[in-house]
Amino acid sequence: MKILISGKHIEIGKSLTAHIESRLEEGVNKYLGRVVGINVVITKEAHNFKTDIHGNTGTSSGVTIKSSATANDVYASFDAAAEKIEKQLRRYKRRLTNHHNNAHIMEGEVKEGLAAKKYVLKDHQEEPQDDAPIVIAEKATEIETLTVSAAVMKMDLAHLPALMFFNSANGRINVVYRREDGNISWVDPQGKAA
Repeated sequence: MKILISGKHIEIGKSLTAHIESRLEEGVNKYLGRVVGINVVITKEAHNFKTDIHGNTGTSSGVTIKSSATANDVYASFDAAAEKIEKQLRRYKRRLTNHHNNAHIMEGEVKEGLAAKKYVLKDHQEEPQDDAPIVIAEKATEIETLTVSAAVMKMDLAHLPALMFFNSANGRINVVYRREDGNISWVDPQGKAA
């Protein structure tokens, strides 16, 4: 695992570097041994230190791990961010284990994902008079076949506000999204399977 450590408005010393590397090596490898790389950025903001951690699992699922924490001590800031990473990985590992243990319960075959395009639209307040949205960006994507719990896990790990997927239980297009109150909503339209 490659660990890149950098600082903004702060010099990262050998002691802090050693602490970061040992904590990440131990914490990440405990839950997931296939993380390709982790970037740690520590920023000095007035009297506080902010730590941002971003990791690439290297899996084809596109799952990344991210966390951020702020504290008045640089070590406390990093430790809080590392705890969040470990919590994400613990949850991810638990869901993977549960998925493998319950695989015999699922009926039918897992379908291939459906190729799709996702678009980034300009803010609706700036739309032209004819109601046609202005496309800022376009990117190829795939709508995957997942269980609801796997979709929620992927949404959480990728830090997405919402995720569209084919429900592996019924074949219908479903959506999960995080509500303002912190809970997850799941939309499962009734009708024929895809």
